[in-house]
Parts: sequence; C-alpha cells; structure tokens
Amino acid sequence: MAKARTLDKRRKSIRNIRKITRTMELISTAQFKRAMDRAAAATAYTDRITALVGHLARAKLEVSHPLLEDREKTDQAILLVLTANRGMCGGYNSSVLRAANSRRDELIEQVPDVQLEVSGKRGISAFRFRKIQPDETFTHFEDKPTFDEVDVLATRYMEAYQAGALDRLDVAYTKFESLGRQQAVVETLLPLSGLGDFDESAEEEHGGETQYEFLPSAESILEEVVPISFKVKLLKCFLDSAVCEQIARMMAMKAATENADSMISHLSMAYNRARQGQITAELLEVISGAEALNE
Repeated sequence: MAKARTLDKRRKSIRNIRKITRTMELISTAQFKRAMDRAAAATAYTDRITALVGHLARAKLEVSHPLLEDREKTDQAILLVLTANRGMCGGYNSSVLRAANSRRDELIEQVPDVQLEVSGKRGISAFRFRKIQPDETFTHFEDKPTFDEVDVLATRYMEAYQAGALDRLDVAYTKFESLGRQQAVVETLLPLSGLGDFDESAEEEHGGETQYEFLPSAESILEEVVPISFKVKLLKCFLDSAVCEQIARMMAMKAATENADSMISHLSMAYNRARQGQITAELLEVISGAEALNE
C-alpha cells in the first residue's frame, strides 16, 4: 500500500485538476448558450431563404444566375474543413476529420484538381501530421464567427465560381441538430441548385407550385437573393461548428470533472486506510516500548 503522504499529494494534484476542468466546464456552458442563441436565430432565416432559392431554381423561369448553373464537367473543387482552434473537446475534431478525409478521397478520384482549405489549428495540425499540406488555412474564426468574416470567404468562392475557376465547393463541419445530437457532415454548397431542400409534399397540400411576382424584375431580385443565400448558408456552417465545439467541450469537461471526483473519493478512502494503518503501527510501537521498559 502507498504511503499516506504520497496518497495525499496525489489527491491534492487531482483536486487542482478538478478545479481546472470545472472552470472550463462552466466557461463552455456560458459560451455554448450564447453560440446556440446565435445559431438558432440564424436557422429560420437560413432555412427560409434556402427554400426560396430552391423554389426559384425549380420554377420555370426564363431568368438564371451563375451560382445556380450546374457544371457539365467538374474540373476544380474545394473542400473546406471546419475544426477548432483548441482541444479538450472530446471527439469533435476527429469526427469532422474522418468525414473530410472520406470526402477528399472521393473528390480526388472524380475531380482532376482538388484544393483543401482548413479552418482551425487542430485540423491544420492533423492534416500536416498526415503529410497533407492544405492550400489555405484560417485561424481567425473563433467562438463567435461574424458575417463580415464569413462574407470575405464567401465572396472569394462566388467570384471563383462565376469566373469558372471553381466548379464545386464542399464544406465539412459538425451540424447542430439539438443539445443531444450533433453530426459531422459534408455538404455541397456550390452550385446552389443543390440547396433548395424543402418539403414538396407539404407544398402540394398548400396549393401546389408557388407562383412569384417580381418587382422591379426577376433579374434584380435574383442578383440580390442568390448571393445572400450562399453567404448565410456558409455562415450557418460556421455557427453550427462553434456551438457544437462548445457542447463537445462542455461534455468532455463534465466527464473529466466527474472522473476527478471519483478518483478523489477513492484516494481519500485509500489515504484514510493508510493513515489509520500508520497510526496503529505507531501505537503498537509505543505500547511495545512501554512494556519493554516495565520488564
């Protein structure tokens, strides 16, 4: 059995670790609440404008937009991977990287030119560990991605797509569905014709195909709506990644805190036993010494 002093030092060490994990758990909880509010606020708008683009893409209109046009042949593709700048968030980064690696292998087989862009220090380190050098890296997207930050990135993708330098854009990120469910997914954001996901059966129940009247013109409205739909969709990916990162870190730190509590309890029992054994041994020595002196 270990000595009481050794057990006491180990217990103090774990108590210090518990203070850290508990503090990180509380911080992640507060940041998660703010991130979830931002993601929830953007969800309704993103879903509605995405459905609107889907309606316009399916409608029999004589107008078109470059972002809605499918490429006959895909020669250039970009895979954007969204990971975290920090660790201690369980399997958050590893699940995104697994999905990204799988999609990257598929793209390499199908597309001649595949570029890899990674956001987050953890993802950058993981790809470099595998001897894969990303074409672009981003580390400035923190827990609160803003529309202006994402707008710069989205504008570059749109300009490349319209100029013919980009035929497909895939984004690997963790999708937020609920507090108890987050899933690593890879979505194709360009071309935009694949974004029009809505319930067609519900549409038929409410009167069939939607009819639109454009004022001042369909071209001017599409010129405004289509780019915005892409930007908010990309922003939603970043917001989902931020809230899922905080959830993963919160759960990981909670589990670490509970494990520390369990270890402290076990060490306290072992310390008490060792201390009691030490006291008993000292008492026996005193009694033995006293009896020896009496003889």
